[in-house]
Amino acid sequence: MRLIPRTMSTQHPDNACVPQWCKSEVIEEDDEVYEAFFVFSELGCHEVMWDAEGKDVDTHVVRKLLLSYEEYFRENVIGRDVFLTYRLPNPKVEEAEKKIMVESLVNIPVSCDVASKFYGREVTPIFEVILPFTTNSRELVWLLNYYKKAIVGVQELDIDSSVKVKDWVGCFKPPTIEVIPLIEDMESLKGAERIVKPYLDTVKPPYLRVFLARSDPALNYGIVPAVLLSKIALSKLKKIEEETGIPIYPIIGVGTMPFRGHLSPSNLQNFLEEYRGIYTVTIQSSLKYDYPIEEVKRTVRILNTILPHGEQEILEPHEEQVLLSATQKLKASYQEVIANLAPLINSVAAYVPKRRSRKLHIGLFGYSRSMGGITLPRAIPFAAALYTLGIPPEILGLRALNELNEEEWDAAVTHHLKIRHDVQTAAGYLSWDNVNMLMEAHEKVAKKAGVERERLSFALSKILQDVEAAQNHLEAKTGPRSFLHRKHENTINNFLIAYIEENPEEARRYLQEAAMIRKCLG
Repeated sequence: MRLIPRTMSTQHPDNACVPQWCKSEVIEEDDEVYEAFFVFSELGCHEVMWDAEGKDVDTHVVRKLLLSYEEYFRENVIGRDVFLTYRLPNPKVEEAEKKIMVESLVNIPVSCDVASKFYGREVTPIFEVILPFTTNSRELVWLLNYYKKAIVGVQELDIDSSVKVKDWVGCFKPPTIEVIPLIEDMESLKGAERIVKPYLDTVKPPYLRVFLARSDPALNYGIVPAVLLSKIALSKLKKIEEETGIPIYPIIGVGTMPFRGHLSPSNLQNFLEEYRGIYTVTIQSSLKYDYPIEEVKRTVRILNTILPHGEQEILEPHEEQVLLSATQKLKASYQEVIANLAPLINSVAAYVPKRRSRKLHIGLFGYSRSMGGITLPRAIPFAAALYTLGIPPEILGLRALNELNEEEWDAAVTHHLKIRHDVQTAAGYLSWDNVNMLMEAHEKVAKKAGVERERLSFALSKILQDVEAAQNHLEAKTGPRSFLHRKHENTINNFLIAYIEENPEEARRYLQEAAMIRKCLG
């Protein structure tokens, strides 16, 4: 049995600090090749996600790694000891550049040839791909069959009457690939069996890795629904594993702040207790570069050793329905605020520094994140904007806790084990000074953000109700509780003043300073 990676380094641009080895503030293609070597050799990560979703990616990464770091990779074979896994753009979402998927798949046999030459034997360095926004099992089968028929199958084509493609350029290996569904939206998470079970029945793989999103569900539905949906999905996957006898190894995509998963060195034990049964976790850029390297290495080492930490709980059908009922109420109150706050969030997100060489996240090139017709930034600048405004996104929508019946409340706090700790952690970054400033200057802020002042006032009134619910139901102490929180508040106070006074350079500087204090952009 192959090694199932426990830690997957990703290229999510959530780091506040720039790595010391980076040549500029933006980690670009050659830097990402070095980064792959760095996270393998220095941090001890098992896997690197090589990301072609919404960004350009170096398709010659295997050749560059083997030639540049020969000694390391002689001892640590790519595809056996350490792993590179492509995340492809989903053709149904990436309208403008859907054929980048084809470009990435074509490179898999090229990498196989390069690695086999390097090692002097047949080696398959890349054999897994991640399909984002998976909503249907057929998409997985299409991707698998496309690789087998259009990439590998081309070797049997006749070039002329006596020569086939394979006679001219050689055979295409590996003969097949493994597909990892990345499940991101509510309908797909709560109905994960409709994606996974038909694929297992059709393909009958020896095992399946399934990637559960954590950031985008929080962006779209709020923190508590995001956690509860992950628990529902994990329960579904465990049931399928027991029914089919095919092992399923869940992956979860998490950042360091509570809103995006709360995997940080200081919260490691809580994280392990919250997400029992997870085999692989993402090690995103803020964890890699905003904490002391020894803390990062220790965190990775523990995760590599201890995952999976226990087994996920299997929910009874009634339990699941109660959780979904609570989720719907919390989602509705969260989206009500976001729909009215979106223009201000988008305006502030424009000040968030780039950390990766990505394409635009709205419009023609790249994925936007839309919710009920409202276009939002991606999860990292979204969260960064709210933390910088002094309104932690973890708080939003919590007024719906007032509407939960006793059964819904008990289910929510039972299955979001660390709900009080998550909200309490975030509540220290709430700035009453900023909230008051936004209320007092709401006409100026609304004009700058391009939003009707009534909508902004409505959103702020709902946020105050959310804060009250966090205090009453979750015993959250809102506002600064430490010198670090006070330093953060002073910095975001200065940001908001610079924002209102339309001083963009100062605003950018203060936003970045605040991110460095809390050890992540968003």
